[in-house]
Amino acid sequence: MRIFDVLAVLIGFSALFSWLNDRYLKLPNAIGLMLIALVFSLVLLLPFPFARELEHEVQRMLDSIDFSETLLQGMLGFLLFAGALHVDLRELARHKWAIAVLASASVIGATVLIGCGSWFLFFALGIDIPLIYCMLLGALISPTDPVAVLGILKNANAPKSLEMKITGESLFNDGVAVVVFMLLAGLAAGETPPALGDALMLFATEIVGGIAFGFVIGWIALYMISKTANYQVEIMVTLALAMSGYAIAEHAHVSAPIAIVVAGLIIGSRGRAIAVTEATRYRLDDFWELVDEILNAVLFVIIGLEVLAISMTGQFMLAGLFAIPLVLAARLVSVGLPFQLLRRHRKFEPGFLSILTWGGLRGGISVALALSLPEGGPRDLILSVTYIIVVFSVLVQGLTLGPLVRRVTARSEGTKHP
Repeated sequence: MRIFDVLAVLIGFSALFSWLNDRYLKLPNAIGLMLIALVFSLVLLLPFPFARELEHEVQRMLDSIDFSETLLQGMLGFLLFAGALHVDLRELARHKWAIAVLASASVIGATVLIGCGSWFLFFALGIDIPLIYCMLLGALISPTDPVAVLGILKNANAPKSLEMKITGESLFNDGVAVVVFMLLAGLAAGETPPALGDALMLFATEIVGGIAFGFVIGWIALYMISKTANYQVEIMVTLALAMSGYAIAEHAHVSAPIAIVVAGLIIGSRGRAIAVTEATRYRLDDFWELVDEILNAVLFVIIGLEVLAISMTGQFMLAGLFAIPLVLAARLVSVGLPFQLLRRHRKFEPGFLSILTWGGLRGGISVALALSLPEGGPRDLILSVTYIIVVFSVLVQGLTLGPLVRRVTARSEGTKHP
């Protein structure tokens, strides 16, 4: 299919499903879109006269989309920049240690726990899979997705400090998880394993290099914005920053996601203070909110439709269902242990651990990383398990997170005011 036809179909589905959700379901947009797209896909699998031909056309469209490349080398830069643009850098800095732990130690800890746990789980189910691929599963399922959870936290009146920790984690942990995934993918492909010192150096180069590169391009873009009063030019500069900056960072072999997050934080915080006029601020916010909404709508529609492209067997479904509590337990341990140590030096909100555990939703980046694995081998198993975890995460955790936050908040207020 032509790229224009693919975009036309995806935008058409996104608009239709958004309208249906807004008119009838009234769920958070990301959750509603994914649910409708998933139900639509499952209906196509039923023996209706029209379904077979329509399923074939949708399948042909999905085959023409490299979802992994579309997200990781396309949409992700825009989504991360749009998310970072609305974060208060000073507020984020107040929680820097908590965010640093969540985006690094917790991601690596969850990778190891899920990797080892899934290896034992698959062995118990009679599935023979090398440990390195289980570690790959751990790496790709560890990063959390901010898209659905942040709107839920705002509607549930979650404490601002808790919202900021989850926002910071979800912005930065994508970069860390991608680096871990790439290192493990190289080992799975048979590359010579690097020495521990070399691996740590590569990891530090990607992360620190991404921060430094994002700082430089962010300030260059900020200088350009400060020297013009034309809001079209200012928006064009931010668009180039998100797109060209991401591409250059990848070619420079530094973490492109982290670079774009840092650049977005600089524009969003410092730009508002010293460079952007009030009129431009509104236009800039409106533009990036629209970009964010459109891309997220398309992303969750694709995730819902991807069920048609996955080889789902009964054994794989069983493995995915058993993997759900494993992932939640790994999230609880990888978040809980570091924060038990930090609790000696700082105070956390009541119910912090339960909300952070249940609010660690998985999304498009996990599916994209799973789809980037080479054909054959354990790819179908990893993709099926990943998809089941993502669907559960978005639909079940996403729909129950709001009530959990309200219950924890009410209990906390009741404790303060007996």
